[in-house]
Amino acid sequence: MKWLVTGGAGYIGAHIVRALNTAGHDVVVLDDLSTGLRRKVSEGVPFIQASILDTDAVTSALRTGLIDGVVHLAAKKSVEESVHNPHLYFEQNVLGMMSLLDAVKAAQIHHFVLSSSAAIYGSPDGQRVSEDTTPLPVNPYGQTKLAQEWLLADLVNSGYDLSWTALRYFNVAGAGADDLGDTGVFNLIPMVLRALDQGQAPQVFGDSYPTPDGTCVRDYIHVQDLADAHVAAVAHVESGSRSSVFNVGRGLGFSVLEVLDAVRAVLGRSFDHQIAPARAGDPASLVAAVGRIDTELRFSAHRDLTDMVASAWSAWQAFPPR
Repeated sequence: MKWLVTGGAGYIGAHIVRALNTAGHDVVVLDDLSTGLRRKVSEGVPFIQASILDTDAVTSALRTGLIDGVVHLAAKKSVEESVHNPHLYFEQNVLGMMSLLDAVKAAQIHHFVLSSSAAIYGSPDGQRVSEDTTPLPVNPYGQTKLAQEWLLADLVNSGYDLSWTALRYFNVAGAGADDLGDTGVFNLIPMVLRALDQGQAPQVFGDSYPTPDGTCVRDYIHVQDLADAHVAAVAHVESGSRSSVFNVGRGLGFSVLEVLDAVRAVLGRSFDHQIAPARAGDPASLVAAVGRIDTELRFSAHRDLTDMVASAWSAWQAFPPR
């Protein structure tokens, strides 16, 4: 089968493209390069520069590329930005998904893997969240990712034949190769590295959350493990599996201060941090229950927090973000 990866020039998408290629899948990348980088798409991988909001362009890509399935990552993904500009997030993430699904129907595509998010869970009670936890998103980003899952489910309920899986990512970090590092400014580890590069103390947003040290707790997963989860998900839907959702994490929580300590250990240097006001839309704790993906997809993450920080630092040194 041949897969179209939307957002395949982005941080996560580029890792997924390489993992799918390594596993023997043919891949075509579609990306508008609003945040992605053309250099992250390996030589020989067909590339189409287009927005998922352009239904005709996506339909043409699906038809002319003889595509069998879609892995959909193209979306806006900053919680903080979504709070300040919700209209943009509903336009890009929800209207974009509607446009993509119109193209999927027009091209008669019957396999779909969705990049979803743990943000759909909102602020649970501190326990590990399972796929059966009621989604209660507390920010527009999470709302738009939940709406994407609803759109897929509603498409199937309307009678369209679609085998689909949604992977609910927890916090993604690290790099699978130096040239695929995270060049964005929204994730914790690159935010810390950028502050240190600029001679500044990294900011910690809030220290009075109901967590052991007062800072937010998250489940961190290495981006290469996440890419491997997509390979398993693609095989799952290729086999004809019907609708399903899976958490993708490690089942372990680390606070912001614990991540800063991991950065200090990997870099071999001490540094201070500053406490800044808590950001709107940030839940106190999000940690995954990962039994379902282990049982049904035979997938489990095996890279730890040190691996994430060390690989992120290596990529940062090799390709410093500008």
